[in-house]
Amino acid sequence: MLAGVPVQAQTGARRPAQPAGAPARERSGPRVSVPTDAPPPPAAVTGAPAAAGTIKSLRVEGSQRIEPETVLSYTKLRVGIPYTTATLDQALVDLQASELFADYSISGVESGDIVLRIRENPIINRVILEGNKAIKSDKIQKELKLAPRQIFTRTAVRADVARIIELYRRGGRFAAVVEPKMVNLDQNRVDIVFEISEGSKSKVRQINILGNEKFSDDELRGQMATKQSRWFRLLSSGTSYDQDRLNYDQQKLRQFYLTNGYADFRVTSAVAELTPDKRDFIITYVVEEGPRYKFGDVTVDSEIRDFDGDRLAASLPMKKGDWYNAKLVEDSVDNLSQSAGLFGYAFSQVDPEFQRDRDTLTMGINFHIAQAQRTYVERIDINGNTQTQDKVIRREMRVAEGDPFNDFQIKRSQDRINSLGYFQDKFEIKRTQGSTPDRIVLEAPVEERSTGELQLSAGFSSLERFIIQANVTQRNFRGKGQELRFGVNYSSYQKSVEAGFTEPYLFDKNIAVGVDIFRRDFNQFNFDLNGNRNTIYNQVSTGFQVRAGVPLTEYWSLSGRYGLSYDEVGLDSSLLVNGQCSNATVGRYLCEALGNRWTSSVGYSLIYSSLNSNLRPTAGRRFTFSQDFAGLGGDVKYIRTRTEFAQYKGLGKGFVLSFLGEGGYIHSLEKSRGEGIDPVRIIDRFYLGEPNFRGFDIRGVGPRIQRVPLITDPTTGIQSLSTDRTQIADDPLGGKAYYLGRIELELPLGAGAREMGLRPSIYVQAGSLFNLTRPLPTTVFPQARDTNGNLLFNPDGSPTLTGAPITTTVGNQTYALYTVAATDTTNVGRTTTCAVGYSDTAGGTCAGSSVNTAQLTSPFVERFLGNSARPRVSVGIGVNWNSPFGPLRIDLAKALVAQPGDDKKLITFNVGTQF
Repeated sequence: MLAGVPVQAQTGARRPAQPAGAPARERSGPRVSVPTDAPPPPAAVTGAPAAAGTIKSLRVEGSQRIEPETVLSYTKLRVGIPYTTATLDQALVDLQASELFADYSISGVESGDIVLRIRENPIINRVILEGNKAIKSDKIQKELKLAPRQIFTRTAVRADVARIIELYRRGGRFAAVVEPKMVNLDQNRVDIVFEISEGSKSKVRQINILGNEKFSDDELRGQMATKQSRWFRLLSSGTSYDQDRLNYDQQKLRQFYLTNGYADFRVTSAVAELTPDKRDFIITYVVEEGPRYKFGDVTVDSEIRDFDGDRLAASLPMKKGDWYNAKLVEDSVDNLSQSAGLFGYAFSQVDPEFQRDRDTLTMGINFHIAQAQRTYVERIDINGNTQTQDKVIRREMRVAEGDPFNDFQIKRSQDRINSLGYFQDKFEIKRTQGSTPDRIVLEAPVEERSTGELQLSAGFSSLERFIIQANVTQRNFRGKGQELRFGVNYSSYQKSVEAGFTEPYLFDKNIAVGVDIFRRDFNQFNFDLNGNRNTIYNQVSTGFQVRAGVPLTEYWSLSGRYGLSYDEVGLDSSLLVNGQCSNATVGRYLCEALGNRWTSSVGYSLIYSSLNSNLRPTAGRRFTFSQDFAGLGGDVKYIRTRTEFAQYKGLGKGFVLSFLGEGGYIHSLEKSRGEGIDPVRIIDRFYLGEPNFRGFDIRGVGPRIQRVPLITDPTTGIQSLSTDRTQIADDPLGGKAYYLGRIELELPLGAGAREMGLRPSIYVQAGSLFNLTRPLPTTVFPQARDTNGNLLFNPDGSPTLTGAPITTTVGNQTYALYTVAATDTTNVGRTTTCAVGYSDTAGGTCAGSSVNTAQLTSPFVERFLGNSARPRVSVGIGVNWNSPFGPLRIDLAKALVAQPGDDKKLITFNVGTQF
């Protein structure tokens, strides 16, 4: 069986096999190299007579699994027939050709009692792969013909070695070595071990171009998909050698020259040479550029009577005298074909006829449109949908069976089906000839994908600590296109539970209806002097919203909604004074917001959308104008207006440029609620920050009150404003007007990165939140100087003194503060340093008998910040990654322009998965 010279099957120079890594269960002997070359032909039968004899008897010895009759069937030997030496030699050749036997011989030739002695090939127990890391074992096993419980043959081994080597060549590893070995076991069984030495990946060391004069080597290399291996292309897959890519690069070179006017360009040779060390390739192209041409006469000749050739020629992008551009010719053919499709000619044929003039170096073109019949849709076939019902797909089709063919409507149907998000990307409607020349069959071969989404978001900030969000959405519930969603958000800042359901086609009519229910618990907090976080007020909103929408045209739609919610705004019990909200503990603006209110609102949205996909658009635009009116009953009255705009444009080569803008304004329909009180309540205003404004924290942009405590230097006793961030209470107040814009460019990556699902982008954002009535100060502290001239309470550096200076013996003194009791009708609610009575100066003489309430806070200064329409600007880079644990988005954004008080944030991320 092991006769012959053992050899290695390899793609390059022989390398030592890697050490065995697989278990050696049941192995009874050492590994022996499997001979993959053909064994020598069987030797002639010894002792055979020169003259013919007759076979008297015929039997088989050594057969175990194979029946003797089966063994004899592979030969022409039979009892009673004459035989010669040549006849017996042929029998041995026939046994060898069956590849079932490891050894075989013939005896009894002298007497005519012929005995065929055989030893059967062993049975394969296991097929083991060792040394493979770049290619997983399951991928290799799929290509192998050898398998357990099969009969071992050298032919199968040779074929499997070749298949493994081909897999490595496809991956760019031309130095890979595969050595098959065999381990003998009992009961005539063997283990087949393929020892693989993968070697390093073969890179493209150099790309040489010969014959180019008009364009430099670097410019031509830039047109190729194959790149030279350099350190800065560490993550690029284009540096590996690929024969298919080599052919593609030749086409890219030809396309480049043809688009620049060189109509005679050709690649005369393309050679890839493997370096002696088998590690790299050197590719050499030899090109002939030829002369540069200009367009000559450009005409259109149409056999379709509906088309005016002169008018069509005038609409073409190329003109006589322009440099010849083959891409413009291809685009013109497509445009003319689409124009014919708009008029119902599905199978129109547009042939460009070239008139090359080498003397004048001009290229005249006549686009000939052949006669065609108007086409009608005979049938629409939908296949591949196992979950989604047919009607869900058919209702997105803009043409029906029996309609005239319209290329634009077919393209629109394709975009609408893609926008559903139920199927894999790059879905296309195929067209085939119908039963007659004027009939066409449209085929929609869909490939369903997961429409359930489980999104998990996590974040961290110095204010919020950990932020966790979980949302479950099924966008194709029961295969009917219905949407069902449920979400939970949890953080120190807010908690919410929301659920919603949408039926896009009510009673199979083009009317969308939906309902949402929610409960949102929002907490506002600040920090005390020790850096401990205190909850100031909480807002609990419970309610529902009912939605309905109808299309107005192909691109315009109108939706309406009604919502009812109950808002409970309360104060943390630790901040109440005698059960009441006190300006000594929280801002005046927060006390004004407390209370329970019903909000009953009705609204509408006017929507325009020509996006080619609602999930990952690369072309088209979307515009939304919305208004909501509160006051249809309830306690709150306002009108809120918002508008959004988005534009997407593919720039080629995978680049997608997008512009997104939005803005809004809310106007109260209620009477003034007092001086310094904005008519729009704090819970109804707009807020801006993460996640829509990257580079800023949650509600990190816009009007806010910062309450900064005054601290006393323990040595000098002088008071100053605290600079400790944890001691400054920061209350975002929201705004009545906002705007936000973003320009984003999605960047393409190499094939390897695309396979990993990486989609990076860079962006710049600008926006602002503003237009809020300045709140009245919560408390105005008296100001005075001591005998040393130190200011007792110094909020802005230029105080107005009230009353006479205070005389103290040493340094600066901090006074206890009190709120004047209601028994003093003249000074009620004011702040004083008097426990009984009132004085408008710190430490002054107290007049009166009112017993005042001690304030539970130290002196502070309120700063009203951020109420500016000036833009905030941030730039950043984000990456979407289809990671093994779900879609992941990471953003690194830097706020370049901010206003005093804005909260910045550098890094955000969120993660989710699909099911």
